[in-house]
Amino acid sequence: METEGDAYRRKVKTQYRELLSHCQENLDRMEGELPKPRVNLHEELTSQGISRRDFIKWTSVTTALLMLPPVFKPLVARAAEQFSRLPVVWLHFAECTGCSEALLRTSYPNVDSILLDTISLEYHETLMAAAGHQAEQNLEKALADFNGKFICVVEGALPRGLDGKYLTLGPKGKTGIALAREVTSKAAAVICIGSCASFGNVQAAKPNPTDAASIGWALKIQTVNIAGCPPNPANFVGTVLHYLLFGGLPALDSLGRPIWAYRMRIHDYCERRPHYDAAEYVEEWGDMAAAKGWCLYKMGCKGPYTYGNCGKVRFNDAVSWPIMAGHGCMGCTEPGFWDTMAPLEKPIDEKTLGGGEKTIDTLGVTLLGATLAGIGAHAGLMAVKHRDKLHIYETSHKE
Repeated sequence: METEGDAYRRKVKTQYRELLSHCQENLDRMEGELPKPRVNLHEELTSQGISRRDFIKWTSVTTALLMLPPVFKPLVARAAEQFSRLPVVWLHFAECTGCSEALLRTSYPNVDSILLDTISLEYHETLMAAAGHQAEQNLEKALADFNGKFICVVEGALPRGLDGKYLTLGPKGKTGIALAREVTSKAAAVICIGSCASFGNVQAAKPNPTDAASIGWALKIQTVNIAGCPPNPANFVGTVLHYLLFGGLPALDSLGRPIWAYRMRIHDYCERRPHYDAAEYVEEWGDMAAAKGWCLYKMGCKGPYTYGNCGKVRFNDAVSWPIMAGHGCMGCTEPGFWDTMAPLEKPIDEKTLGGGEKTIDTLGVTLLGATLAGIGAHAGLMAVKHRDKLHIYETSHKE
């Protein structure tokens, strides 16, 4: 007789078989619809000194990051082989180009960086050799050739003041809003890279004289927000791989960020978290507590309020990340962080995020002997703060 547990396991296996079949069908379809590969990925990996074993290890890690079971590893590898076939139109608006810099910088080749090197960039104002009318023709050709098939990646916020005239681009003097509306309307999906495109970031900070806003708010469209200032390139690569695998965008949180990358707080898996729970804090830069690697909350770390996987994927070829290097999290993956997280090197004013949590001194003592109920309450209060930030963000962008 089949038990309830057996029935559940059978149901899960059936769902996974259906999902695997869907991914295989989608990859087959894309192989027929997308342009021919620009490069042979395995030849490129070999030329850069990356072995098949290294690629398999990367496939395993990426599959886990995407919250997929190991059975999907062969399909993730197959999606990576199609990476150079997906047309990408990359737009720049009000930003510093730091997100593009983060994608380009690497000290030695790894699979992520090679995938980004082989990406089919049909238009990218910073990297393309063309300029002026020739660049404009390249964009027009890409929109015509790949209508409904390309991914639009947007870097930077959109100024809405003076009917968008704070930002004009190209030889025809188009406003950023006009260009964004034209390109995104023909894209298969829109990915906002960095917090400027995702949430407005510094450009939208008070008093925001240009009325800058995120791409989603300015155009009233659905976007995938790869938040961060700059974001980790692995999160962009993972999102594109998900699109290639499933033919659609990943599950998103309430702020449009991929859940697989932004589902947990920096605080939840920070290597300094035990010191936070033990009420052991750095009191000033360079003290003995800093030398011992104690918690940076009192030095302004915004890890308890910030969602992201920075501590897992890390930066600089996964060598380190800001908290590991000795500086607190700035909260750059959260909306309006320039205003709500300020001052960046001092403990946050609880009023800016709606209150709810105890002061750091009281909280540290409480958590030192916390019960499971106490820890659950603490997590609940963080959820309230997350909801409050969304409310603040929405309120600030109302017309």
